[in-house]
Amino acid sequence: MRKQKLVLIGNGMAGLRCIENILKEDNSLYEITIFGSEPHGNYNRIMLSSVLQGNTLLNDITLNHPEWYEKNNIQLFTGETVIEIDKKNKTIKSDKNREVAYDKLILATGSNPFILPLPGANKEGVISFRTIEDCHKMMDTAKQYKKAVVIGGGLLGLEAARGLLNLGMKVDVVHLSDSLMDRQLDKTAAKMLQLELEEQGMNFLLKKETDEILGANRVDSIRFKDGSIVETDLVVMSVGVKPNVSLAKSSGIETNRGIIVDDHLKTNSPDIYAVGECAEHNGMVYGLVKPLYDQGEILAQHLCKKSTGGYKGSVLSTKLKISGVDVFSVGQFTTDENTKSICFHDEVTSIYKKICFRDDKAVGAVLFGDTKESTKLLDVIGKKKFVPDQEKTNLLKSTDISESFVATLPKKEFICTCNSVSKGTIIDTVLENNLSQSEEVKAHTKASSSCGGCKPAVCELLDYIKSDHFNETSERKSFCSCTTLTEDEVVSEIQTQNLTTINEITYSLNWGTEHGCTTCRPALNYYLGMIDPEYEQNQESLYVNERMNAIEQKDGSYSIIPQLYGGMVQTDQLRKIANVADKFGLSSLALTSDQRIHIKGISKDDLSLVWSELDMQLHSATVNTVQSINTSNGNYLCDCDKQPASDMVTGLEKTTEFIRTPYRIRIAVSACTHNGARLTTKDIAAIKMSRGWEIYIGGSIGRNVRSGELFYVAKTKEKALQLIIGFIQYYRESANYLEQPWQWIDRVSLVHIREVLFDREILQYLINRLETDQAQRKRLLVKN
Repeated sequence: MRKQKLVLIGNGMAGLRCIENILKEDNSLYEITIFGSEPHGNYNRIMLSSVLQGNTLLNDITLNHPEWYEKNNIQLFTGETVIEIDKKNKTIKSDKNREVAYDKLILATGSNPFILPLPGANKEGVISFRTIEDCHKMMDTAKQYKKAVVIGGGLLGLEAARGLLNLGMKVDVVHLSDSLMDRQLDKTAAKMLQLELEEQGMNFLLKKETDEILGANRVDSIRFKDGSIVETDLVVMSVGVKPNVSLAKSSGIETNRGIIVDDHLKTNSPDIYAVGECAEHNGMVYGLVKPLYDQGEILAQHLCKKSTGGYKGSVLSTKLKISGVDVFSVGQFTTDENTKSICFHDEVTSIYKKICFRDDKAVGAVLFGDTKESTKLLDVIGKKKFVPDQEKTNLLKSTDISESFVATLPKKEFICTCNSVSKGTIIDTVLENNLSQSEEVKAHTKASSSCGGCKPAVCELLDYIKSDHFNETSERKSFCSCTTLTEDEVVSEIQTQNLTTINEITYSLNWGTEHGCTTCRPALNYYLGMIDPEYEQNQESLYVNERMNAIEQKDGSYSIIPQLYGGMVQTDQLRKIANVADKFGLSSLALTSDQRIHIKGISKDDLSLVWSELDMQLHSATVNTVQSINTSNGNYLCDCDKQPASDMVTGLEKTTEFIRTPYRIRIAVSACTHNGARLTTKDIAAIKMSRGWEIYIGGSIGRNVRSGELFYVAKTKEKALQLIIGFIQYYRESANYLEQPWQWIDRVSLVHIREVLFDREILQYLINRLETDQAQRKRLLVKN
């Protein structure tokens, strides 16, 4: 199948995160071309202030080096701006007269710094703070000049001012309001921030409106509306940004403040999408990294035809990246008639904390001087958790390290949401590499490398790991003795590198043994078959097609199993089976606990003749499949209607035959409660009740018998079938090889599985995937 042409306009953080996710979801779908107006690769714009302040090198903030684009077969055009979109012919044109066709087009044009329309704004020495080039200009200016003015006392302006101070310049910060960061802080926190920064050497000119930038060719001073003048050699404008919508607007794509998109980041033009600072979703334009990454992930799933609930907006948070200053805010931090707040203010140690509540949910917070609780507050506010009155004040209290947020956080939860780095990943990495500094964790895992907002949580987790209270162990386990990679890493590399054979895997992933071992070879065969069903047609198997397969016994003979759906056998089927047995001297037939008839003792020479004489569809009795489903057809201790259960079993068996699973799945279906008790020890059980079908999952009949948990009560047989099929497919797609269903449920949690399967779109997507996989496998097997 021809790869579709995907063009990305904009080589920034949001667009590239979307591309990274597309490659992770399915790297076989698109031929990718990227245009970037800046003359270099993708970098972390959020960390420019750290570069300016001297804490980070420019090379350290590069996110995707040229080798990454080459490795992923991405055509990159840097220093080239797209100037035209031809929607009718689905092509774009650049300022270098390059024309490229597209099937899907993503606009990630970002935003432009707002330059105040002042007299003299075009003079030399007047710049914005937005790009690597702006950083270079400020660094070069600091070598020759000593006085700078930053217009704008917001987040970026203060970070730029701190950087200029570090470069040895004297800095005035001009701000129209009477308090700094007035969109991110309340009056109290803003005043505390001002005092702290004044101690660091900044000078503030508040409630000042600039009238004119003075000088001959280069700026030498600025004049304010009140007539006062301040001398300067450099003016840095940091008064905000505006979405770059000019290309979209000229192309007839609907815009407002930004490019208007729906929950799947679609514009009003077919096959054209927008993400990042240029996109407007439900009236909101986001300029922070977490929302932009969220959008990139949702769009990637949509473009890879994966079911998604869509983008629902983001809770905004702010963290000031200035050495020696800890400031954090999130959500609505000012009170009104519908909100109440709890405050803590220690003027001696300069610590201020405030949380705003609407009813019993926290809606916003401000922290100054101590931001250890920032991650906990983000979690409480973002998830809209219920907080009873007696626990509201506890949100402001510093807790013992053993009871801290990171200590009680489950390992699978993310510490760094920007880069999807979990607590467990950080623990494993720290223990494996003996790390002790947050910068080391960042280098190994990317945690805190984007917006930096999770750095307090990373530091707290490090403190917890080093404390006497830490008793969690590393869960990192290598795939087998042939490699140091984990199972998840091996599967990811198979998909990323398009590896199609075991030999390719062992060579490309530097296996310790040339052909693998008895542990890894079966698992690799399974994963290769799951990723590409056509792989299985090349494997040695006694499964020729649905009417020709057999199981070899220890004595060298073979057995076959006629397919009897729902545990029911027709009289003509029974006669045919008996006739074949008589003709080939097979004196006994086995009636097994899985409600099947096994024809045993067939010699290898007679196998083809038996297949031909029997001419019946045969059950595929390989180890890791959905096993024959037990039902209550033979239970006549009650007069309950057995037909609904029989119909369900038949439907399940027909839907799941031919597919492979990580481990064998045992299912039982009962028409009533009279035979229901023992069924719940199966992996999946369905029991007909007066209120519908009770579905249980996670049982086990092994050495440690356990009953399954009630998963759902379906009102109809059809709904029950959908949920069971969806469960099987989700298990197939996310469980490890040989991980039993109950082990998988314990790992990912019953709550998570419910969240997935109760989403109608995701459930239907899983059902479709299983049906497609089954049809493809059946086609390949029958073809053989």
